[in-house]
Formats: sequence, C-alpha cells, structure tokens
Amino acid sequence: SLNADQQEAVDKIFSEWDKADTPGCALGIFKDGKIIYARGYGMANLEYDLPNNSQSVFRIGSTSKQFTAASIILLVEKGKISLDDTLNKFFPDFPDYAQFITVRHLLNHTSGIRDYLTVSYLKGLGDDDYYTDKDVMRWLINQTELNFTVGDEFVYSNSGYWLLGQIVNQVAEMSMADFAMQEIFKPLGMINTHFHNDHTQIVKNRASGYLPDDEDGFKISMTTLDMIGDGGIFTTIEDIKKWDDAYYHSDVLTKKFWKMMTQQGKLNNGEDIDYASGIFMSDHKGLKTVSHGGAFVGYRAELLRFPGHKFSVAIFTNRGDANPSAMAFEVADVFLKDEYIVDKNTKITEDSKIISVNQEVFSNEQLLGTYEIRAGLDITISQVNGKVHAKQNWNGEEFDLIKTSENSYIINETEDITFTFSDLKDNTTQTLWVYQQGRKTQLNRKLVLDLSHIVLADYVGDYYSKELDVTYKIRLSNDLLSLQINNNDPNLVNLVNKDLLSYQGNLFQFNRDQDAIVEFIMDAGRAKNLKFSKQ
Repeated sequence: SLNADQQEAVDKIFSEWDKADTPGCALGIFKDGKIIYARGYGMANLEYDLPNNSQSVFRIGSTSKQFTAASIILLVEKGKISLDDTLNKFFPDFPDYAQFITVRHLLNHTSGIRDYLTVSYLKGLGDDDYYTDKDVMRWLINQTELNFTVGDEFVYSNSGYWLLGQIVNQVAEMSMADFAMQEIFKPLGMINTHFHNDHTQIVKNRASGYLPDDEDGFKISMTTLDMIGDGGIFTTIEDIKKWDDAYYHSDVLTKKFWKMMTQQGKLNNGEDIDYASGIFMSDHKGLKTVSHGGAFVGYRAELLRFPGHKFSVAIFTNRGDANPSAMAFEVADVFLKDEYIVDKNTKITEDSKIISVNQEVFSNEQLLGTYEIRAGLDITISQVNGKVHAKQNWNGEEFDLIKTSENSYIINETEDITFTFSDLKDNTTQTLWVYQQGRKTQLNRKLVLDLSHIVLADYVGDYYSKELDVTYKIRLSNDLLSLQINNNDPNLVNLVNKDLLSYQGNLFQFNRDQDAIVEFIMDAGRAKNLKFSKQ
C-alpha cells in the first residue's frame, strides 16, 4: 500500500476532479500483482450524483485495441488463421490492393487503409450521426487508393482494427464480443468487461461520458455507434488489473501469446516501429513501457505498464477534456522517480543530436513567429502579458509556456510536453522541437509569403469525391473562402500558398490544366490522397 506522502502526491494529481459537481475518473495502481491504490475522483453520473469508484464501468476507447489483437492472436494459436493471411482472403470485394495487406499489417497500422472515423467526418457526418458496420464496410471497399504503399509507413488507422474485428466474426463464426467473452474475459474472471456492440444494452454501474459546455458546466457525450474492434470495450479498474496480471502469469494466455502480442512492427525498409499488437512498446526516462491510450466521445483512458518493475497505472476518465496519458506518467513518477535512468534534460540532449549541451540563450522576441509541423498545421508563438504564449491552428487551443531552461519551455508541470527552440538565424529561432512522452516532432519557422497576387476566385466551385460520395462547395465572400459539406454550416478555408489551402488542419492541393483548376487532392492525416474533381 501507499505511504502518506505517496497518497498525498497521487491525490494531488486528481484534486481538480475530486469534487461533487464534476466528472472525473477511476484510478488503479498495481504493483507486483496487487492493487496498491484504487479509487474514484469526481462523479460517474451528474444526474444522480453517483461518484466514480473502482467498480465504475468506463468506455476505454482505443485502449480496447489490445483485446481485438488478443482475439486475433488466440485464433492464430488455434491454427484458424495466420498473420500472413491477406485481406482479400476474407473480403474479396476490396480493390486489388487487398491482396498485399496482411493481418500483420492491420495489427501494426502499416496497411495504409484510410481511417473510417476520418472518412465519416470528411463525408460531413458528426459525432451524433448513426451508421452501421455495413456502412463502414461499404465506405472502405469504395476507397480505390491507400494512404501509402502497404508496409511503407506507420499511420494509425481505426479501420485496420475494425477490420480485424470483422475477421474474428468470420473466422470464429460468432461475433468478436462473444468470442472475447468466451476466450478472454470469462476465463480471466473479468466479469464486468465486454465489447459493447449494441448501444441499447443496459450496463450496470456505467459512468456517463461528459464534455465541458460553454457555461463552465458539462454536457452528456455518448455514442449510438455499435462498431467494435477499434474501440468498444467497457471495463473497470478491478477487471483491468486481472488483464494486467495475465501479462506476467496466466493459465489462459501463454508466453507465446504475449511474445506475439509484443512483437513490434517492421516497415518495408527494415525499420522497427514502436507499435506491436494493440500496444505501444516504448520507454519513459530509460524504463521500458507497454501502453495504450483511448479517446472517444466523453471518455479518455490510459493503461501504462512498466514490465521491468511489475508496476502499472490505469486511469479511466468520463470527461472528454482529460489527458490520462500525461497523468499516468505523473503517477508513475511518484513511485519510480528513483529508478529512472536519465533526467529530462539529458534525455532531450541525447534524443536530438541537434541541441547542443550548452543551452543557447534567446530573448522572447527571438522566439516569436509561426512554426509549421507541415503546411497548414502550425503553432504560433507570441508574447501575451509578458509571457510566451502558444496557439495551435488546427484546434484553436492556446496556452502560456513556462520557461524551464534557457531554450526550453513546458505547458505546465503535469503534461510531459517540452518545447525547445534552436537554430538562430537573422535574429530569430528557426526550429521548434516538441517532445511528448519520448516522441519528438520538428517544426520549422514558417516563411512569410506574399499571397496578395493570388486570385481567390479561382478556387470557387463544387468538387466531388467519388470515394467519399460527397460534394464540397467552396465559396468566396468578403475576400474570405469558405467550405460547405452537405447541409452543414460552412467553415473558413485558409490560403497556405498558391494552390494550397488548409481546412481544419486538412490540406487541399489544387491541380490545374492550362491554368484552370480541375481538381484538388486532400490530405487529412489518417486519410490521404483523396481526389475531388471540379464539377
């Protein structure tokens, strides 16, 4: 169990939620096969004033992917399928590319299949719209192209895991919900866990999902969708502990099973990726981790395991503004800080050979400006009330940055995100490195372009995508471009460069024939290379 200092340090992380008028989370800390701390913070249901506890049932979003992967691996162990079986073997209606996509590619997110949740949003559907497995299958079969050549890249795709669920249905001759219940949940004693493939099903002790509203209160955020595979698990802290125990020892899941589950993916060029089967294999401050987060409607989840220390943290939240992944690392820091092999700063110096050990000294003015992740996706650094301030253009989020050393900043103590500036040229820094949980992203200073000569009227028109079966209407009013999808409200479109527009973080590259625009190609992150022809 925890000592008083540890308990105080842990409770402090969740103190903002530890009250009776706000949703919160359930927390479980497991060490050497025992629950050393489990409790709820905030409310499971704001309508009936029911508090969260370790028996509250939460939707865990993509943290479910490991159970889909487990169902597949169990079928491989039974000799029912092989990881090298191709997609067209199960679903012959797919385009030709399906003969190159294997079960393994789907497990590792290296298939190139466009993400169906992105596709639904690009079709103009929102969180509250209803569609079925049949619709998703039709959309996917309708995609004539992939995001990239099979096996060339890692791009996270919910479609891959939804398809794995469909493969389980076919091979097991029962729904994956029943298969997982029979082969995983019942044998492990996970009596309050299931794949939720029927949104009308009553769930005892369910925590309702919430999002903040505009009035400092909350609104309900749930879903009527019945898809499972990419998500769909409902579970509790006490149940997930049984799954965590099975990682180290179980009569149900073999050593060979876990070896296959934790086998990291490989790209065509031989490079290892940090994704295995429904789990990320990474490290935190020198210690190996096995983890996966989840986010869907008003729920956020994280299951973080440090196998070398038989130590795990599970956080299931029922609020869509939560960041349980960052919080799980904070909880781990309370217990493992003496075990860490590197401190944050050396880690950064090692990570990027670019930042010299002598930290360069910059004035605030030298940092100001806009830094691009890629065209159309950028962060603007400004000075607000004497503080260094950052704003992300894709979601409008903004926050003050706190200086931690000469050229590094953090958002706050809780989130494991560091902003480091470097490369002084013309009296301004040219590069911004963002470090988040061991991953680093390079942003380069955005060039200031003169776009005054570009004729905005060129882009006006109706554009049709056969793959999405949707028309995008681009209109011009008061020198501003807007885009309307179906009967949804129009939203602004930004000019990035000549023939390059950005819309809510998505890029449109326009192509011309003898100076007249004929089409644009869209890159929406998890769905790329989508063609829209001018009507």
